[in-house]
Amino acid sequence: MKEKEATRINKFLSEMGYCSRRAADKLIEQGRVTINGKVPEMGTKITVADEVRVDGELISEPQEKPVYIAFNKPIGIVCTTDTRVEKDNIIDFINYPSRIFPIGRLDKPSEGLILLTNDGDIVNKILRARNKHQKEYIVTVDRPITKVFLEKMANGVPILDRVTRKCEIEEISKFQFRIILTQGLNRQIRRMCEYLGYNVTALKRIRIMNIQLDVPVGKWRYLSEKELSEINEMISDSTKTHYK
Repeated sequence: MKEKEATRINKFLSEMGYCSRRAADKLIEQGRVTINGKVPEMGTKITVADEVRVDGELISEPQEKPVYIAFNKPIGIVCTTDTRVEKDNIIDFINYPSRIFPIGRLDKPSEGLILLTNDGDIVNKILRARNKHQKEYIVTVDRPITKVFLEKMANGVPILDRVTRKCEIEEISKFQFRIILTQGLNRQIRRMCEYLGYNVTALKRIRIMNIQLDVPVGKWRYLSEKELSEINEMISDSTKTHYK
């Protein structure tokens, strides 16, 4: 049974090899079948999200539906799932009804786009550095931007015992620039700027791969089918199974 398909309960029990459709109808009439703890009517349809029992015996457990969320993280919210230790955590802030976790991170003083999901496969695919997925930021610094600064940022800066990968960078105004990274080093942009004598005063992520930041601060939305399809193409070199 596929994610969005619904099947009549008698057909389901038959396909599971539990009994014939006619026998299933009798069980339903006798009130011995439950769907999510409730006795169904004849002809009721179920999906993979439903729990089915006969005489209390579990026939099928509900399968968790994949969730993909784009969230505009406010400054001060921490990208951790440890809700016991960090009171300003992303999980409690969003308060989604089922378990989700962030893909990557965005540090506490930064704001902007972060993706969350319950799909572990897609997390592994997106986070693989060799895939070189783009992330775009708008950055404000405390000193006037120079041509030398832009050139050095673009060609790589030594931080964390390595030289950062070459990147795209563009001046927006005297104190602000746009940068597109294909790496995810810890506090990468802040460390790059600090190495060159600049301090970041504001940092906002506005894009991850094909996903644009288009919701207000503190709000989230589901990814569209089109966006998911595009991501699937981008990560198609992964050995993991594609999601639907």
